[in-house]
Amino acid sequence: MRLFESTTLQIKEKILARELRVSEVIECFIERIKSVEPDIQAYITVNEAAAIKKAVEIDKKIENAEKVGFLAGIPVAVKDNICTKSLSTTCASKILKNFISPYDAFVVKRLKEEDAVIIGKTNLDEFAMGSSTENSGYKITRNPWNPEYVPGGSSGGSAAAVAADLSLMALGSDTGGSVRQPAALCGVVGVKPTYGRVSRYGLVAFGSSLDQIGTLTKDVKDAAVLLQVIAGHDSRDSTSMKITVPDYLHEIDSGVNSLRIGIPKEYFAAGLNPDVHEALKGTLKIYEKLGARIIDISLPHTEYAVSVYYIVANAEASSNLARYDGVRYGHRASRSNGIIDMYCRTRSEGFGNEVKRRIMLGNYALSSGYYDAYYLKASKVRNLIKIDFDMAFEKVDCIICPTSPVPGFKIGERAKNPLEMYLSDIYTIPANLAGIPAISIPCGFSKEGLPIGMQILAKHFEEKKLLQIAYAFERETDFHAKKPVLKVSSAQR
Repeated sequence: MRLFESTTLQIKEKILARELRVSEVIECFIERIKSVEPDIQAYITVNEAAAIKKAVEIDKKIENAEKVGFLAGIPVAVKDNICTKSLSTTCASKILKNFISPYDAFVVKRLKEEDAVIIGKTNLDEFAMGSSTENSGYKITRNPWNPEYVPGGSSGGSAAAVAADLSLMALGSDTGGSVRQPAALCGVVGVKPTYGRVSRYGLVAFGSSLDQIGTLTKDVKDAAVLLQVIAGHDSRDSTSMKITVPDYLHEIDSGVNSLRIGIPKEYFAAGLNPDVHEALKGTLKIYEKLGARIIDISLPHTEYAVSVYYIVANAEASSNLARYDGVRYGHRASRSNGIIDMYCRTRSEGFGNEVKRRIMLGNYALSSGYYDAYYLKASKVRNLIKIDFDMAFEKVDCIICPTSPVPGFKIGERAKNPLEMYLSDIYTIPANLAGIPAISIPCGFSKEGLPIGMQILAKHFEEKKLLQIAYAFERETDFHAKKPVLKVSSAQR
């Protein structure tokens, strides 16, 4: 196995045993990025000089027998809507083209405390608004399995970076499926923790009641490792919960015997791709073989989830994005006729079409005379969706369903049809509305050879159980171990 194809735990073991120097690891990944990145376009910024410097520092600590962090020497990519001190944070928007964050997000601070190496900032749909990473203000990221297809979104850069072995692991953000959907389309593992499990301090806000930072990794154990590092209470985030973080690796192999798995009929209705349906049926057979019980359930308000989400999320987005006015930081129009004209020109020049669309929809939903009809009603239905899950979890231990209704779609295929694009998240959105944890893991491939993801959902703060259930399937299959065939230079073959 080539070095960059290893998992985090494999690399970590060799570094601590002094079989590998951190400098070797980072140089390998930098070369990999130089070789593959031109065809994938996963990164907005590659942090080459600082990463190499950090690697040398960690090597010295190891040589001097000093204590090193849990992720010592592990290259991690960070979605470019998560603040990193002294490194650009653009949110893939022209309005933040030259913005350098003066502080680290809580999760970035935790990575640095554990001696991880920030290898770069990854591409995304502008301000995390999209499902394909086609809405970036800088580039279109391509799916490593087929460069004519999208990697999903909005964390498409992070998912593609992990799938193409351009980083060992990555952080993303998930407002309506933005970690899980690209994880499914790129054939990697994506975790959206419970709302409040991971601090949002330093995450550029999109929908504040929905946003959650999540992980993208090569396998389930690596997901447990990364979540272990970033989870925990943070006093700077008022929604961060004071709940003990368990050891996610402990008893991860405990199995699923007698586990009750709920199958919601609403998630297997019309519109589900046949290849995805077949992959999920195969998944359930494996769980039954392992001793789990399959139970049919209903989540009756699922049909309203997409509508509710695009009212709530857009309303919150229109409020959060009001701060980008050209006055305090970010892009400012060079010519204007008064302050109102400056606001209009700045925002027109700085924001892309999808962001403008969502701001307008959000402002409309919050406007006088429409607030009760839209935002208030959506908030009430959102609570009904949460109650559906509460009632379901009285009968079952977890819920299994598709992550995405389709495998990856071609670049440009849905770009002119926003409604069709929005339906890409039909199976992931409910978890955000309810605030529950969810994981997507590889479970098959389409006839075109594109990855298919399975989603597992559990009660609030049951990430440990999610990881156990996911690992039980992963160790019985090899979908997670398969690699896309990429064009690379001779040095990397």
